[in-house]
Amino acid sequence: MEELNGRMIACQILVAGLIARVANDSKNPLTFLTDFRDEIHAVVRQVRIAGALDTDRVRQIATTTVDELFALMKPPSEDPYETL
Repeated sequence: MEELNGRMIACQILVAGLIARVANDSKNPLTFLTDFRDEIHAVVRQVRIAGALDTDRVRQIATTTVDELFALMKPPSEDPYETL
């Protein structure tokens, strides 16, 4: 289990670095990060989750993980449509 957690953390760092690199290459990095994060939140809200007993909790954890990935780049904005 520790190996899986380590790989997931490494994957999250890799994804965060890739997003930061693309944002730095864009004309307006802050707008890019905001739009990208909002798109990921929309995907998390709409993705079909099979096999979980508590899909709302899975969505909450996924949204929190997305916010953690973006936390070092830009603080999370308040989303009036977000249901947590």
